[in-house]
Amino acid sequence: MTQPSWKAKELSPGQLSERSGVAVSALHFYEREGLITSRRTSGNQRRYPRETLRRVAFIRISQSVGIPLSEIRQALDTLPDGRTPNRKDWEKLSTTWRANLDHRIEQLTRLRDDLSDCIGCGCLSLGSCTLVNAHDRLGQFGPGARVLDVGLNDG
Repeated sequence: MTQPSWKAKELSPGQLSERSGVAVSALHFYEREGLITSRRTSGNQRRYPRETLRRVAFIRISQSVGIPLSEIRQALDTLPDGRTPNRKDWEKLSTTWRANLDHRIEQLTRLRDDLSDCIGCGCLSLGSCTLVNAHDRLGQFGPGARVLDVGLNDG
């Protein structure tokens, strides 16, 4: 595909895909989810504003650190007129995500540390396994896997 001029105000889905490294199908998904927008030409072809490149980069970076799309959408919805985040916006948004990311890092560290003894054990050490929820004592905290939730198993 030919490289669009740096002065081009709009990009086709293929051009945006090539420049961003994101599949066209993912771009369409992002659009359906309200993360990016396009306009339709008279021939019903999508055209994305050039600044969508930065918006897609923001989405991908956010996803790579574990931010769910729902939170990314909420963050993007706080921007006036649906514009692309600038440096100041990113600083504000990343600050609001910091506690969540710190919690995830803590959970991943705990998972790594607790599972290191389990690899290959075949659960033959149920008496000392840190993942055992004897007598469903953690059921009082709600449904689902609770053992690795930071803070719930510390006591």
